[in-house]
Amino acid sequence: MKLTFLGATGTVTGSKFLLQAEGRKILIDCGLFQGHKQLRLRNWNVLPVNPRDIDALVLTHAHLDHSGYIPKLARAGFKGPIYCSESTFELCKILLPDSGRIQEEDAERANRYGYTRHKPALPLYTAKEARDALQHFRPVDFGQFHALSEELGFTLHRAGHILGASFVRITQENGPSVLFSGDIGRPNDPVMKEPAKIQNADYLIVESTYGDRRHGATDPVDDLEHIIQETIIRGGTVVIPSFAVGRAQMILYYLYELKRQGRIPANLPIFLDSPMAINVSSLLCRHLNDHRLPQKLCMEVCGVADYTRTVEQSKAIYTRTNSMPKVIVSASGMATGGRVLHHLKHYLGDARNTILLAGFQAGGTRGDRLVRGEKEIKIHGEMWPVQAQIVQLDNMSAHADYEEILAWMENFTAPPRKVFVVHGEEGAAQSMKEKIEDRFDWDCAVPEYKQTVEL
Repeated sequence: MKLTFLGATGTVTGSKFLLQAEGRKILIDCGLFQGHKQLRLRNWNVLPVNPRDIDALVLTHAHLDHSGYIPKLARAGFKGPIYCSESTFELCKILLPDSGRIQEEDAERANRYGYTRHKPALPLYTAKEARDALQHFRPVDFGQFHALSEELGFTLHRAGHILGASFVRITQENGPSVLFSGDIGRPNDPVMKEPAKIQNADYLIVESTYGDRRHGATDPVDDLEHIIQETIIRGGTVVIPSFAVGRAQMILYYLYELKRQGRIPANLPIFLDSPMAINVSSLLCRHLNDHRLPQKLCMEVCGVADYTRTVEQSKAIYTRTNSMPKVIVSASGMATGGRVLHHLKHYLGDARNTILLAGFQAGGTRGDRLVRGEKEIKIHGEMWPVQAQIVQLDNMSAHADYEEILAWMENFTAPPRKVFVVHGEEGAAQSMKEKIEDRFDWDCAVPEYKQTVEL
């Protein structure tokens, strides 16, 4: 058995792991690189493995840094099945075509305004190519063993994090077992169920997004109340760049609680300005087994915001409530694209406003630049001054921090033969490695991009 790390090394993005066994090539995750330009350029590179030779893809969850390369893989000749949970498939039906649409729009805008070196700028893939790729998906149930060959198979286990997120456990008859963590959810998430407790695996590939940090000890409801009330006093608007899947629904839950408890004005306008996040919110109330909220509460949480589906409705936010305090939740979470960019252009230059970054910001993203205090941010080829208050909250993250990951590992009844620490920036991955070694004395490594190891 061989494992090649084709992404999520030295970065939290681009998750792709190629497992070769029994003459089969199995890809676990197929994500986009995001953040720094040198990483994003990898999305245009030819894969070291011919997509036609990949027998199957097993997907941990739907976030684009784990699934967003699938349309390009299919366009390049991949013909095999894509296995994932039912909720992950439902989310990919929303995310992948939307990703293609955004890339088409970005390319069209770059060509129209000339802020590109490419003549013409092209999308990585189109919305149609993303929809075509959906025909490869084959949803499976949690806990159900599924054969990949006579001696090779996999099982999905609940990982928390977002709807449908899975640990992928691949087993070989008379051979080793390999567990891919994907993104590990938090044990006390108010919306998502806690991750499954795994007791053994010969090899563990574990994430380290927060491998060098612990989440804030404060209650995010308290923090959100404080930020909103301060902004209201200034007469400003709170703009929350949010991941459409998972994070947006958690923010709606916190905003619902603040209004229910009378801690923010009952008439404070709240807008969910992301067609994708709106569609995902509707999925939340259809997949009740994936989270903690009963149906009635789920409906109330999702109803706390006004939904703006069309571009006209999005623009009307400014005319309807231009001088009023309000909250706008809009994708994307690291401000790399989507409608939130238009809100940033509108609100960044006013010191009354607050830009609330609710979670991890990968290096090189606009969110990361805002957190680092840059005074001008490039959006759509132009520089925009930053006068608004910039706040980052890590305690809203759907990723387990290092202490929560270590607590999850304590369920193992025997040490893995080796642990590979991935899906973290260099310092975070190295810190996670050292913490695992100190706590458990397990054999750990931080793999390099394109490195191949024998299992």
